[in-house]
Amino acid sequence: MALVPREARLRSSLPVMIDEDKCIADKGCTVCIDVCPMDLLAIDPDTGKAFMKFDECWYCMPCERDCPTNAVHVDIPYLLR
Repeated sequence: MALVPREARLRSSLPVMIDEDKCIADKGCTVCIDVCPMDLLAIDPDTGKAFMKFDECWYCMPCERDCPTNAVHVDIPYLLR
């Protein structure tokens, strides 16, 4: 079985995207995880960064609004804007 790069395994259409360069979860920050009412975000054990573990976002925005480094972006579908 060929190894697939991590980037290729990630869906590009996830509603919540985390900029790993800005994310400080590996330094102990869990703000986005703590404020998500759906418990959709988690820490990736490989990178130590936050990621969306379930694609069931309500687009409620506290993860994006409360992130201290602006690493979280919620992509709201056009029909919901």
